[in-house]
Amino acid sequence: MSSLRLFLLCATVIAAAVMELIDTSIVNVALSHMSGNLGATLADTSWVITSYAIANIIIIPITSFLAARFGRRRYFIGSIILFTMASALCGTAGNIWTLVAFRFVQGLGGGALLSTSQTIVFEAFPPAKRGIAAALFGIGVFTGPTIGPTLGGYILDVTSWHWIFLVNIPIGIVVTVLSVWLVAEPVATSSRASLRMDWVGLLFLVMGVGALQVVLERGQEEDWFATTYIVQLSAVAVIGIVGFIWWELTTEFPIVNLRVLKSRSLAVAAVLTFVTGMGLFTSVYLTPVFAQRLLHFPVLDTGLLLVPGALVAIFVLILTARALQGGVPIPVIITLGFLIFFAFSWRMSLLTGAAGKGDFYLPLILRGVGIALLTVPLTALAVSGLALKDIAQGAALNNMMRQLGGSFGIAMVNTYLATQFAVHRQALVTHLSATDLNVTARLAATTQLVAARLGQAPLNAVQRACQLLDSTVNQQASIQSYNDAFLLVGGCFLAAMPLLLLVARRKPGAAPVTVSLSDH
Repeated sequence: MSSLRLFLLCATVIAAAVMELIDTSIVNVALSHMSGNLGATLADTSWVITSYAIANIIIIPITSFLAARFGRRRYFIGSIILFTMASALCGTAGNIWTLVAFRFVQGLGGGALLSTSQTIVFEAFPPAKRGIAAALFGIGVFTGPTIGPTLGGYILDVTSWHWIFLVNIPIGIVVTVLSVWLVAEPVATSSRASLRMDWVGLLFLVMGVGALQVVLERGQEEDWFATTYIVQLSAVAVIGIVGFIWWELTTEFPIVNLRVLKSRSLAVAAVLTFVTGMGLFTSVYLTPVFAQRLLHFPVLDTGLLLVPGALVAIFVLILTARALQGGVPIPVIITLGFLIFFAFSWRMSLLTGAAGKGDFYLPLILRGVGIALLTVPLTALAVSGLALKDIAQGAALNNMMRQLGGSFGIAMVNTYLATQFAVHRQALVTHLSATDLNVTARLAATTQLVAARLGQAPLNAVQRACQLLDSTVNQQASIQSYNDAFLLVGGCFLAAMPLLLLVARRKPGAAPVTVSLSDH
């Protein structure tokens, strides 16, 4: 394959993966706009995010089977077309539930692009250069969710929320045309006709993972187990997941080959990838919300905060791939990545209400470096102990763990934010006493300011001053709860690090790690 054709192939399939990953986070900044435009509540509008995530989580682990069953080239191109058409339908939806339905279809098309794109990129490179392939694909994995809020903020600044979806149409068309030209069907090692559809396994998967995703996405807003349908879906999730594991381990033709998890390296990588997904998606979630709601940064400025870290991460991804090729042990790089991400979490936990844009850049660069150091080594670790025929399945499971980690992490921090807000508010309120001279002086000064500026009667001015004081307490309690949430995520990274002791360390001078992701 010529250098130009290789470049175009990689750019095409990575663009497909980036489109999918951008759509996991681009909608976050537009929920209030959609809510107002479609006449829906914010709770109903949030199903736009939930439906996409459910479809993603269901389709990712079965992409290996579907690509083998229908042919990887046809499945990949068909998924791009489905994603693009669903994007057009999302952009023209006239009500919230139509939009939710089209987002689910978009998620089915998009979820297939991640693992399939990864496979195509890896197979395009010779074994000695697959570390570079991992870095190139890692750029897409990292930058997709990161630039989503930035792109969404820019689109909302210049046009309507509809273009968050419509922007995918020209890109999807170009990627489809290039894929028809560039993507080849791999040589099959088994007959497609012999691949039976595991309908029972698929049913258990849809039940278990779909219900779990709804519980994670909606639990906090519905007060968890105080809501009947959350309790019911939790039971469905347990039954579905347990049934899925039992069936896939006992049936002759599983839709997801869970036996590959016997590989210790894949099992450890899956857990570490789950934690990395928590860090990747919760940081993209917490940072914009903290900056916009508490510090009142404009939407576009908030998105731009993430750009320097993303640019630095691109160089670190390439350096990481070269380090792996040079024989640096995988556990060493992963340990460094986990420690640097913890440093990001710790720095973010120190931010106050007086923080400006400049206070975000160093922590977010640390975030970018930390995630970049983890992306390539975790992929290499996941497949390093697998037979060639199992590598595609292992990669798909690892990608699913990243997405699940993101969903679990966001549910976890939302619950923790609510709990810590109540704790910090109570602690602050206990220090507000009518006998405290500082409190009475602050209240008197605020009352005078309100009376002077708004011309209100003394009694109304006192009430307004009390409301402003209460608002200040809420603001400070919110800032402290976000500080705690960042520290909680960082703590999860530290807690996961001992798992690396279960992975045998490569000896100096050992052959560099290479990765192959053949579908068969």
